[in-house]
Amino acid sequence: MKKVLIISTSIRAGSNSEILANKFYDGAKDAGHNVELITLRNKNVSFCRGCMACQKLGKCVQNDDANEITDKICESDVIVWVTPIYYYEMSGQMKTMIDRANSLYSRDYKFKEVYLLTVAADDDPKTPQHAIGGIQGWIDCFEGVSLKGTLFLGGINDPNEIKKDERLQEAYEMGKNI
Repeated sequence: MKKVLIISTSIRAGSNSEILANKFYDGAKDAGHNVELITLRNKNVSFCRGCMACQKLGKCVQNDDANEITDKICESDVIVWVTPIYYYEMSGQMKTMIDRANSLYSRDYKFKEVYLLTVAADDDPKTPQHAIGGIQGWIDCFEGVSLKGTLFLGGINDPNEIKKDERLQEAYEMGKNI
């Protein structure tokens, strides 16, 4: 049994990417894993100040929700980032949270597996490539951590449209097979 943390980065309630995150959650839960889903919606996550105090303190000096989320990342075996694709890149909320998790470098993190699930209006298979490159850049900073899987659901425009997409089942299967 693995401890799985899913971070949904869309700030829209009931978004297509949140539905995607919930489907992965269902698969991982059905497989018997300990799964938690966090949404960045209604979270206060400020921009990183670049002061690097986190490297000495083991946490950020800013007192907001990013420290609690970073602690959960540190204690999990598997991290699943779920993001809408905006302008061929991960959401700004996701990038801000990644930057704020800088204290992980100096900590004894447990995660070794990372997944990235993305949703976009554009259905070109190249659409998520920048987001994949961005998460890979983060992963490369951690010894022994690897990108275990990605899932892209393109051609999703309208709210709740993803519910009708048969590819949504792939998120369930990915979660079930981690």
